[in-house]
Amino acid sequence: MGRKRRGIEEFSVSFLDVICCGFGAIILLLMITKTLQPVLLEKSKINLEGQIAQREQALFEIRGETNILQRQVNDAEGSLQSKLDQLNTLQLQLSKILGAFDNLSEDSEEISTQNLQLAAAKQSLTDEMQRLLGLDFKRSSGLVGGITVDSEYIIFVIDTSGSMQSVAWPQVIRKVSETLAIYPEVKGIQVMNDMGDYMFSRYAGRWIEDSPAIRRSIIQTLQSWSPFSNSSPVEGITTAINTYYDPDKRISIYVFGDDYTGNSIEEVVEAVDRVNLTDENGRRRVRIHAIGFPVYLDRPNARVYRFAALMRELAYRNDGSFVGLAEYQ
Repeated sequence: MGRKRRGIEEFSVSFLDVICCGFGAIILLLMITKTLQPVLLEKSKINLEGQIAQREQALFEIRGETNILQRQVNDAEGSLQSKLDQLNTLQLQLSKILGAFDNLSEDSEEISTQNLQLAAAKQSLTDEMQRLLGLDFKRSSGLVGGITVDSEYIIFVIDTSGSMQSVAWPQVIRKVSETLAIYPEVKGIQVMNDMGDYMFSRYAGRWIEDSPAIRRSIIQTLQSWSPFSNSSPVEGITTAINTYYDPDKRISIYVFGDDYTGNSIEEVVEAVDRVNLTDENGRRRVRIHAIGFPVYLDRPNARVYRFAALMRELAYRNDGSFVGLAEYQ
């Protein structure tokens, strides 16, 4: 009985030891686990807050860049709209210019390709002509190239291009002589080419006093006068008006030419309108007459038509006449 009781005691002690050790181990594990878990969570929380802050900063930067890009887009749209408005305005202006050019083109189409002679526009005898010539003055022809006498100051603007020199020059000299012949006496004369270059440079910017000697000198100098020309009367006309326009003088410009190399007829007409003002009676201070020479009569081209259209319009607006010669006389 006593042995059995001892065996039971030994077993009981060992079992209790095992249980105590296991229970202790469990308590130790719980203590270790509870000690480390707050540290890990705290670090994780800090890392997440940092990442959130970085994301928020990146978001703010993206929003800022988006606003900048949106403003740039708005500015670009505004600039585009402004450009479109300017384009529409230019298109309207172009339409007006093309419409005006079409009107001039229609006039030029009326010119025969085989016959450049235009009907002479007869002008009534003015008080000034009566004073110059007298009421009883008579001549075999009342016209010089279809142009009447009407001023005390005359300016010749002569195309000195190669085409005029080689083909029409004898007729040019003859027409200048005829024009001078129908003016018994004038107060001033001037001669320049279509570029505005003076025949007599010593008289540049002032009137040449009329005399038989001066008239002979003009005709003699014409025989060999050949300064450079671009076949456009625009420079000579504008130089003559800008230099010699005087509200107290009646002036006539005689333009001799065969073609016009420029492109814009309307710009020239408007430029002359601005400088050649009217008097209190609505008359232009400077009359513009023109004679077209038939250099290209056998091979008409656009330059010839532009010259005819330009001279016809200038003569019409500036109280003058334009005549296209049909043949060499």
